[in-house]
Amino acid sequence: MAAIPGSVDTDLQPPMTVPLRHFWVGLTALLAGSLVGIGLVGGVVPGLGRLALVHLFLVGWVCVTILGAMTQFVPVWSGVPLHSRRLATLQLALVAVGLTGFVAALLLGALSVLPVFGGVMLVGFWVFVYNVGRTLARVDRLDVTERHFALSLGFFLVFTTFGFVLAVDFTRPVLAQYAVSRSNVVLAHATLAVFGAVLTTVYGALYQLGTMFTQTELHGIDTSLKRIEEVGHPVGVALLAIGRFADWEPVASLGGLLVCLAALSVGTILARKLSEMRVEWTPMHTRYAVVAASLSSWALLTVPAWATEPLARTHLLGGPGTTHLLVLGTIGFVVLGTLYHVVPFVVWVHRYSDLLGFEDVPMIDDLYHSKLAAADAALLVSGTALLAVADLVRVAGSLRGVGGVLVGLGVVAFAVNMRSVLRNHSQHSVGSLLLGRYSPTRARALLDRE
Repeated sequence: MAAIPGSVDTDLQPPMTVPLRHFWVGLTALLAGSLVGIGLVGGVVPGLGRLALVHLFLVGWVCVTILGAMTQFVPVWSGVPLHSRRLATLQLALVAVGLTGFVAALLLGALSVLPVFGGVMLVGFWVFVYNVGRTLARVDRLDVTERHFALSLGFFLVFTTFGFVLAVDFTRPVLAQYAVSRSNVVLAHATLAVFGAVLTTVYGALYQLGTMFTQTELHGIDTSLKRIEEVGHPVGVALLAIGRFADWEPVASLGGLLVCLAALSVGTILARKLSEMRVEWTPMHTRYAVVAASLSSWALLTVPAWATEPLARTHLLGGPGTTHLLVLGTIGFVVLGTLYHVVPFVVWVHRYSDLLGFEDVPMIDDLYHSKLAAADAALLVSGTALLAVADLVRVAGSLRGVGGVLVGLGVVAFAVNMRSVLRNHSQHSVGSLLLGRYSPTRARALLDRE
């Protein structure tokens, strides 16, 4: 990628610190989740450790990264100014504080404070929905990516509301008053979160990034598959969530099959774009190849389970042994691959775009270490493959452990690479990025200036 595509308007993006702060908070949550996961394997994590791990991964890493990416790229791609930069800063503070307290309460068994921190998270997500929703409202005609983002905002509203109700129900059994079980609400909450908010956003991003970074266009069967996905996915998620909430198995089965059909459509489109690509293959494309294979495999393996038992707790995220294919092989690889685009892009625009044409400037892909990117791709691909095989064939736990270690090393390599982008090309250190004016580096700079 030699330059910024001409169709984007970088003058409308928020300050560099806004999206990058989201990404580093998300990465911190991912590293913390990795430590909790290791502790769970060793049996040393207290309290509700597995629930804490799920929230660190899906809320702390995936959702916070989505918040930062949407805040950055909706104005850039849509050509409209962000509704409020202050709200973009506020949303992260609320979600980060709420999540930290929520996870600590789960680990320490202090369940009485879960509604407090859950409420703080809820407000943070609603601020995000309002801010990005008002931004999208300025667009005259939404394209396929913007339509997916608008749908995901609706899913964010609903799943966070369900989550807050569940947090309250830990200490005050409010659900007992109604003809719905807590288990059903949990199933609907997870469905709306993973397949509604997260996967809808992932699909929207892939339509934009998958074509841009392969230098291809949707054509032929791609157009028909896109139509299938655009209708089938949101309708399927809604039916799956309603069926699970109301304990209606036929409705949930129909919804699940539509979700799988949409996933196959997206996987096929992405595979076709990779086969037609007109640029040199890079580790970034390797990540997209893993996504195409993982998403398609997940869908095919999930069809039998959701056709027969969509309400089973063991089939919450798909068929038996498919969790890592969806969560890591699809969602995880899209998030990591997207950050390889977004972080260097944001830094490049603020550091080098004004110098273009006046002096030699690096390409965006030159900002990170290509060998380290290839290494983390190899670690993540091999680790994910081992975890997927361990899930599917029920082999010894040692194979699962090796896969987990490889994935962990890949995450560390990715974090080192992204930190090097900031250290070598940005005016902001990680500390000043996260703490702003309160960072020691910023304070020393102000003193030196005086």
